[in-house]
Amino acid sequence: MENFTGEKLEYSSPKNLAKTQAYDGLSLQEIIAASGISARLWRLYAYFWLICLFFPILSLIQTPPLGLQLLIVIAGLMTFVAAYFWVMWPHPLDDGGRTRFRLQKSITLIMGLTVLVLVLCINYGSSFLWLFIGVSAIAGLILSFRNASIAVFGLTLLTLGFNIYAGGNIASANWLQIIPLVLLVRGLGLDMIGFVRLSDALRELHTARKELARQAVMEERLRMARDLHDLLGHSLSLITLKSELAGRLLEKDPHIASQEVHEIERVARQSLREVREAVAGYRQRTLHGELDGARQILDAAGVVCTVEYEAQSLPPGTDAVLAWIVREGVTNVIRHSRAKHCLIRIMSAHESVRVEVSNDGSPHEKSSTIESGSGLSGLAERVAGLGGRIETGTSPSSNGIGYLLKVEIPIKGELTAEVR
Repeated sequence: MENFTGEKLEYSSPKNLAKTQAYDGLSLQEIIAASGISARLWRLYAYFWLICLFFPILSLIQTPPLGLQLLIVIAGLMTFVAAYFWVMWPHPLDDGGRTRFRLQKSITLIMGLTVLVLVLCINYGSSFLWLFIGVSAIAGLILSFRNASIAVFGLTLLTLGFNIYAGGNIASANWLQIIPLVLLVRGLGLDMIGFVRLSDALRELHTARKELARQAVMEERLRMARDLHDLLGHSLSLITLKSELAGRLLEKDPHIASQEVHEIERVARQSLREVREAVAGYRQRTLHGELDGARQILDAAGVVCTVEYEAQSLPPGTDAVLAWIVREGVTNVIRHSRAKHCLIRIMSAHESVRVEVSNDGSPHEKSSTIESGSGLSGLAERVAGLGGRIETGTSPSSNGIGYLLKVEIPIKGELTAEVR
């Protein structure tokens, strides 16, 4: 006896699947557009903060250094601007643009810019401290959350400390300049950290949507394979049996043979309709309907069918799974055994429902085929989705040893007794 278990798979309708697939394969431009922050808007915001160059340039205009000193200052400012442009050009959502900022390179860049600003401040005045606004923005953008927070906090303290040192003491410091500068260094750094975290969240969101789309495609393919197997296996078995019967009756009783041919046509049309419904994802089997179909196909195969139905009313999902169980069990009886009798028993007790499909066919004639087929595997997935279990194996019968398919599924909610 073998137990089958599986994970729950929720079917996706074609409409929902198409909606989910719309997120798959998005280009960088589409992801950026979905974020609401375009590349142009990002660069406009980032480069706006080059306004921090206003005070150093104003200081140079008022008291310009001479000769080589002027060239050094201009070279220092151009280095700062080039580094700022280089860092701020990629959009925060651009993974390719951010991969160039490795930890060691990022720390080296921040430390280099910090030293550059301090050298300019020491040699040419405290007005160059405004460049720490740009350094803080760069640190918040290219460092990890923890390292960026430490860097922004350190730059804030450095700005405050150097201003106090340049003023001589706390009392004589120019607080009207210090307070706005310190708040901007701290604020823009934290602002960039927030941008990075938002960008990471958006990237993870789109990655998750892409993975959901991939899983939805796989689940839809699995649903189609399982449903088509269940549908066509049953219907084609019935068509085969009726075709053989019509062939035998063609000379003995043409009238009955003609009726069987019409019945074959009806089953074929019904199968076509069910396949279309399966493709559309709208089909829902019913247990009572499958029991009627089971009697019909077993009678056509010359198998005596007995149905014992002693169950309560069932939730739609459970009823549909039980319908598939009956269909698969009966199809296996027709295709894999030479049974003369088949018993279908449906019972409910202790908040669970049990289905047994047994027959007196020889188990060794069909065991290898059943175990390797996809029908019971599909049933196992359906049953596991409702928290149930499925068992197959030998069973005693009136003619010796037969075969048994047994499924037990828990049911929830208030149910009304119904005996058929």
